[in-house]
Amino acid sequence: MNVVECRGLMKQYGRKTALNDVSFTLQPDKITGLIGRNGAGKTTLLKIIAGFIKESSGDVLVFEEQPFNNLKVSANMIFVDDEMNLPPTMNLEEILQTAADFYPNWDRELAKRLFDYFSFKPYQYHNDLSKGMRSTFNMILGLAARTPLTIFDEPTTGMDAGVRKDFYRALLKDYLAYPRTIILSSHLLNEIEDILEDILLLKDGEKFLHMSVEELREYAIGVSGKDSVTREWLKNKQVIHESSQGIGGTYAVVRNDFPIQEIESARQTGLEFSQVTADEICTFLTSRTKGGIDDVFGRS
Repeated sequence: MNVVECRGLMKQYGRKTALNDVSFTLQPDKITGLIGRNGAGKTTLLKIIAGFIKESSGDVLVFEEQPFNNLKVSANMIFVDDEMNLPPTMNLEEILQTAADFYPNWDRELAKRLFDYFSFKPYQYHNDLSKGMRSTFNMILGLAARTPLTIFDEPTTGMDAGVRKDFYRALLKDYLAYPRTIILSSHLLNEIEDILEDILLLKDGEKFLHMSVEELREYAIGVSGKDSVTREWLKNKQVIHESSQGIGGTYAVVRNDFPIQEIESARQTGLEFSQVTADEICTFLTSRTKGGIDDVFGRS
């Protein structure tokens, strides 16, 4: 059974189309990274999956049921972001106690250990915390709930680098001990790449690609060399990114869908090839131009 199924999903706000014909499935017990630039439709998609808002058209199923205002989905899912609506009259200890009553798989011991590790006080109130500390407390809720579907929407907002690293490590360790379906939305793919199994990339409200991290790492390759030689070799290639490199040089990223023998022969003409990170590939694929910032100032 797929945990999430979307077919032809559309969401419009007036004349604006936030999601356009999005189709994909998420299988059980995988960590999927939802990647995309601001305005790509990530939060809208996650809120539809969580049942917070309703799609304009298309089909979405979570645990084989329509998620909007669905009690079964709510009881088996937690949505964590920096705007979690928590009771302002409850202190942090009371919030954890209430969460334990709501989530069947709640781990009191894990919640307490994380609570103490990050130096929270029982009498503190969520609204009085700094942005980073609120995100850290929200993370505790998301991990300790151990729901079959856990959604983290930009969960590290405000966290410093050390706390983000702790969060990712805690997430991976708890996932390995208690596998479940996790969707992690983030701008920082370079930080989370090693804990992800799949990547779902959105661009302008549409699904651009959905594949394993290993497949994404092999999706493209970098090539550099003299302008004339590089441009000749780029003919009939799917160019993802192109920018100037030094004096009279060109760097390009192309779809890696040609024989390895072609690379060997191209090296004889002076071209150099390099790996492209998954983070760079996603950045280039979602860019509205194929050039780099240096091209704004012209070639020199």
